[in-house]
Amino acid sequence: MLEVYKFNCFTAPCEVQLYCNDKTKADNCAKDILMEAKRVEAKYNYFDQNSYLSTLNKRATNILDTETKTLLTRAKQYYKRTNRTFDITSATLKDIYNLSSINEIEKQKEYLSNYTGCEHFEIKKDKLYFDNQYTKIDLGGFVKEYAVDKVQSIIKRYKIKSALVNFGGDIFALGKKPDKQKFIIAITNPSQKDKTLFTIAIEDQALTTSASYERFKIIEDKKFSHIISKDENNNDILSATVVSNSCVESGVYSTSLMCDKNIKTNSEKYLINSSLEILR
Repeated sequence: MLEVYKFNCFTAPCEVQLYCNDKTKADNCAKDILMEAKRVEAKYNYFDQNSYLSTLNKRATNILDTETKTLLTRAKQYYKRTNRTFDITSATLKDIYNLSSINEIEKQKEYLSNYTGCEHFEIKKDKLYFDNQYTKIDLGGFVKEYAVDKVQSIIKRYKIKSALVNFGGDIFALGKKPDKQKFIIAITNPSQKDKTLFTIAIEDQALTTSASYERFKIIEDKKFSHIISKDENNNDILSATVVSNSCVESGVYSTSLMCDKNIKTNSEKYLINSSLEILR
């Protein structure tokens, strides 16, 4: 029996499909999933001034709990693996896009870019140290995927063997469907968002797609993607999809490939360029 649960979290629609013949068990699993997703969202919400992440960014505390220490350590590792492309300190530039003119944006970007990069913070024992007052951390390109991986563990704990988790396009397929078929995921045509360009079949795998068409801001007729890159003009990729064994891994590389299509990864990747060619 298929039980479907929908809710909003991480400013995105979320859906969990559980194949389970015991509705009470499925309902209890779904409650635990919702509770965990909301916990992670609240703790690492960049825009909530009362979140734990905000207290770190405001230097109100530098004490790291085990979970956060692990996340920041992993972020530093991915920063190195992606040639400094996946950078949680891109948040240092986030607020400049609230300015009203491109001239102001470029001026502030030139200055604040000196303070982006994971080398501007370090972890010593259980404490976080910044080397300046400007660097900020945002786990937005990381934490929703982390939540999906956590949810996978919850489902397994309930001994449910077939499920599909979709948090705003960050997906994990647990096992196969009861009919022994893999889960089929549609990849959107970047030029026609209501159309499917191709599909991917997954089993016990995570899939994420990053795209420039999803969220953006227009300032003086110039479009700025929500994916912050030090060089907005260095790529012709409209969307990047990565399939791997963890949602964090897929998310890191799909985001990074949007900024630099030449980044190396052993994961399965599908890049769509401006000519709608699918690059592997």
